[in-house]
Amino acid sequence: MPDRSFLSWPFFEPRHREYAERLDDWCAKNLPVDHHDVDAACRNLVRMLGDAGWLKPTAVDAADPAPLDVRTLCLTRETLARHDGLADFAFAMQGLGTGAISLFGEAHHKEWLAKTRTGDAISAFALSEPRSGSDVANMDMTARRDGGGFVLDGEKTWISNGGIADLYVVFARTGEAPGAKGISCFLVPADTPGLAVAERLEVIAPHPLARLSFENCRVPASAMIGKPGEGFKIAMSVLDVFRSTVGAAALGFARRALDESVSRVSSRNLFGAPLFDLQMVQGHIADMALDVDAAALLIYRAAWTKDMGAPRVTREAAMAKLYATDRAQSVIDKAVQLHGGDGIRKGHIVESLYREIRALRIYEGASDVQKVVIARQMLA
Repeated sequence: MPDRSFLSWPFFEPRHREYAERLDDWCAKNLPVDHHDVDAACRNLVRMLGDAGWLKPTAVDAADPAPLDVRTLCLTRETLARHDGLADFAFAMQGLGTGAISLFGEAHHKEWLAKTRTGDAISAFALSEPRSGSDVANMDMTARRDGGGFVLDGEKTWISNGGIADLYVVFARTGEAPGAKGISCFLVPADTPGLAVAERLEVIAPHPLARLSFENCRVPASAMIGKPGEGFKIAMSVLDVFRSTVGAAALGFARRALDESVSRVSSRNLFGAPLFDLQMVQGHIADMALDVDAAALLIYRAAWTKDMGAPRVTREAAMAKLYATDRAQSVIDKAVQLHGGDGIRKGHIVESLYREIRALRIYEGASDVQKVVIARQMLA
């Protein structure tokens, strides 16, 4: 039985506790799904989550646009990740992919958000490029004005849901000013001529990822989200909301690893006694429990701070993401060690957690970049 005592922390309201209990019950009955065909599995998960109503928190309601509730987003990702990493991915990308629309694209709410919140459309966030991963302000992709619209040219890479998404939120240089102030944001439906999947990317924990090519890709002026030159601000605002949720997913992985490890050392005998009787094993379990609780405190502090109306939580979100992902890596590594040979056996839950966690220390701001962000915030 996973530890749920954290739900009594003052960060949460009764509605959060009730939501987390209902979601956990649903996950126990419906997850994990078959991952054999990853694209099909993700489409199926989006449909399942949408039909059950779990995608509603990923975007504002077009009819009643209340702010995104970051605590609910984090609770959802933590719970889904504990049950099935691909389910967490499917949920998270619906939120990240429509984040710019929720926060800045009111004109597009009615057309798209009703579809993504019900699972009728899959969304994607196209920011990274081959030459400028973490250095967003240095992107090469362009969007030049042409008549009543824009023409997009360039590439995006490591795009989650690439190849299966129905809409892409794309960032491109429009040239209002050098660097970060010359980038704008566009909504590009997947069937737009000139947009193509140049390459599908395979990683150690299979997810739908792709490199996208934009060649003379024409969109109307109405496709712009926000104002010209606001793209960098939009991207950072979206990450400000969703970066804490990456930490929450890592926390879900770490909780599962801890639960599996406690079960393992309690049931397996070594030298005529339970494995748990060894003091070194007790030390590992204690370290894992400490890392899990410390990560949870940082994550839900950041989420609560944002939900209380803070315009930006850059420092808090960066701390949560950095600490939770790094510590989850350590927790899961200990779990592998405690499971011995089973810990590296393909198909074992601990082995899959070991593959799942590594990417979280890279995407949406690599760990080293988060340290730079934190330091700059302290010096500001």
